[in-house]
Amino acid sequence: MKSKVLILCTGNSCRSHMAEGILRAAAGDLFEVYSAGSNPKGHVHPLALEALKEIGIDASGHKSEHLDQYLDAGINTVITVCGNADQACPTFPGKVTRYHWGFEDPPHAVRDGETELDAFRRIRDQIKLVFEAYASGYREAKG
Repeated sequence: MKSKVLILCTGNSCRSHMAEGILRAAAGDLFEVYSAGSNPKGHVHPLALEALKEIGIDASGHKSEHLDQYLDAGINTVITVCGNADQACPTFPGKVTRYHWGFEDPPHAVRDGETELDAFRRIRDQIKLVFEAYASGYREAKG
């Protein structure tokens, strides 16, 4: 039985979807991966989809969902990717491992000389490093 991982962000439109797609691609054989938000925007940001597509991940079927629907879903691990979601994260029933790995919000992280898509790419690459390392470490531990 696969471990269930829920990735949380406030709006569930950018960072959590990039992390969900990347973790699913890196370790879909180990995890059932979901994402949700404490205050979901109701859509996945088009530049998040584009940034994932550039690295071969199709997230076009992802939906922006509220974290409440996962409270009784048997989640084993909750990973928050923004500070607001970390603070708003409720207590999940059972033994749940929690991690907080914060990333900038791409639409608000554009640097001088960068396009908005460049910001999404930069943050996607940071998320990719962290979540692929997590998947690799988990795989090694399961040995």
